[in-house]
Amino acid sequence: MDRVSSRSDHDEDGSASKTPTIQLDTREEALVEQSRLHSSIPEGLFQLQELDVFYDDDTQTLWTYMNPAGRPSFTPPMLGDFENWQTYIEQGFGPEKTPLRFLVLGSRAPGVFCFGGDLDLFQRLIRERDRDALVRYGHRCCKILYRNMASLDLPMLTVGLVEGAALGGGFEALLSFDYIVAERGATFGLPEIMFGLFPGMGAHALLSRKLGGAMADRLIVSNETYTAEQMYDMGLVHRLAENGQGLATCRDFIKKSERRHAGLVNSRRAMKVAWDLELAELNRITELWADSALQLREQDLKVMGRLVAAQARLAKAA
Repeated sequence: MDRVSSRSDHDEDGSASKTPTIQLDTREEALVEQSRLHSSIPEGLFQLQELDVFYDDDTQTLWTYMNPAGRPSFTPPMLGDFENWQTYIEQGFGPEKTPLRFLVLGSRAPGVFCFGGDLDLFQRLIRERDRDALVRYGHRCCKILYRNMASLDLPMLTVGLVEGAALGGGFEALLSFDYIVAERGATFGLPEIMFGLFPGMGAHALLSRKLGGAMADRLIVSNETYTAEQMYDMGLVHRLAENGQGLATCRDFIKKSERRHAGLVNSRRAMKVAWDLELAELNRITELWADSALQLREQDLKVMGRLVAAQARLAKAA
């Protein structure tokens, strides 16, 4: 799979630059070969542009790593890959197909899980007063999150593997997973309030159900960065790993969960029944987010732009 080698990108002056990625190790190369053995799995699952996907026969785990072409955010191309990823998983796994017990999502961007929404796109759409496009973007994110929260109606456990910064929509996406494994150096935050906005793709709905309304509001409006240990104390992170040991800890979590798999799957299903969260609720919130975005002032957009520049510098340095 040539997608995991360093890919060329371009700086503003048009010169080529390299986006660093992590090379496949021997185990992952073996997983690629195993992946091709399962005829029920659509080949397209292993040919996505910004998601690296491997299937492990031994633990019946689908490992997926975000491998963005540019800044590690949920750009429209990345969202398209996630939509196809979910469709291919539904087509290829389940009863009388390839068995799937665990679904893991991590990131190949060094030091970053995901910066969240495409702030470059948001600035342009806000200046163009394009509410419909903002809503379409938000609805796409909500549908992906909602389907992941429902585990694609498959008897599997979903796991977010965090080895860096999970901000904004990156943090929101993690809230839709059954379990989160995070390295101690990982950080979490919702920075939207700093430019006069709020996280519009799941944070209110999921955090209020997980933590209660008062604590959810504190996280959303504080503009604070939280450590993995703080997230663990709140119950949002389920397993802590030493720095550099996220993958090993995730594998250990899978191994220890195998015997209890059915109980864990159905316990999570019962929890989601109690949440009573429907896609329509997420969509209504993202529509409110779009209306709020159109109220931003030019100085707010400049703050947003500075955040984009800071994130770009961080990604380039990594």
